[in-house]
Amino acid sequence: MAQSNCTQATEFSLVGFTEEPVTQVYLFLLFLLTYLVTIGGNLGIIILIRASPKLHSPMYHFLGNLAFVDLCCSTIITPKMLVDLMSEKKSISYGGCVAQVFLFDTFAITECFLLAAMAYDRYVAICHPLLYPLVVSPKCCFQLVTGSYLVGLTNGMGQTISMSTLSFCRSIVIDLFFCDISPLISLSTSDTTLSHIILTTAASLFGVSSILVILLSYVAIIATILSINSAEGKHKAFSTCTSHLTTVSIFYGASFFTYLNPISNSSRGADKWAVVLYTVMTPMLNPLIYSLRNREVKEALRRLLKRKHFKMW
Repeated sequence: MAQSNCTQATEFSLVGFTEEPVTQVYLFLLFLLTYLVTIGGNLGIIILIRASPKLHSPMYHFLGNLAFVDLCCSTIITPKMLVDLMSEKKSISYGGCVAQVFLFDTFAITECFLLAAMAYDRYVAICHPLLYPLVVSPKCCFQLVTGSYLVGLTNGMGQTISMSTLSFCRSIVIDLFFCDISPLISLSTSDTTLSHIILTTAASLFGVSSILVILLSYVAIIATILSINSAEGKHKAFSTCTSHLTTVSIFYGASFFTYLNPISNSSRGADKWAVVLYTVMTPMLNPLIYSLRNREVKEALRRLLKRKHFKMW
């Protein structure tokens, strides 16, 4: 009977970070700067890869797509968060919430599989260097990138279907700064069995499989590096993985803390800042990591700037 009298909520309230006006201004400036750096860094990586022939290799093809996905992930969340920080009423319509769930869950899983593809690329390059041009061919790169987007799209559609089965019969307050499927399931007044099944299946099927590819790739990589006799050879082989390994550590470290914390359900206190690291800071850090720690990227940037300088004169 309660469900038959249910009036579906048309919008959700977002708690955000704080109600203190001065703190909101500081946070607005911090996140605005972060977003500008994210846009500049990721667009810069994409443009640099397209403009530099020496970066037209599988590893940088994956990196360009990772930069695009990071740009999309940040744009899905940060502009709305900036508006809310300067608004008294922090709310999002039901349709906007559905769109945010769909897009974020699509690109988040796409990033997982792109990181797995990059780990596989490094595995073949270090463990089977002679076979690398044959194994990681342009066709293989296209299939891996396309497959990553298709898997992400499948996850996004699954989570959207999950949300469409949920009923919200009262004013819904989400103790977060964007719509995430996990708190929405916990706030629903309807039977959430199907939603939990979809969420658990997606996490197990997509999340675990991508993590396994990364772990197995790095186990083989480390074993191969340890078998190299010279210290210089070990350093050279490992240096090609450090940027990717750093990115993987930040991405999965923050996501594990966010979604596997059983105490606070990813929405209160320190957990909220872990979500910030996962959704806002990581897309900014990735291009910085690859530009600061990657010699080929730095050299390509130097050549491009020198070319532009000569054209100006």
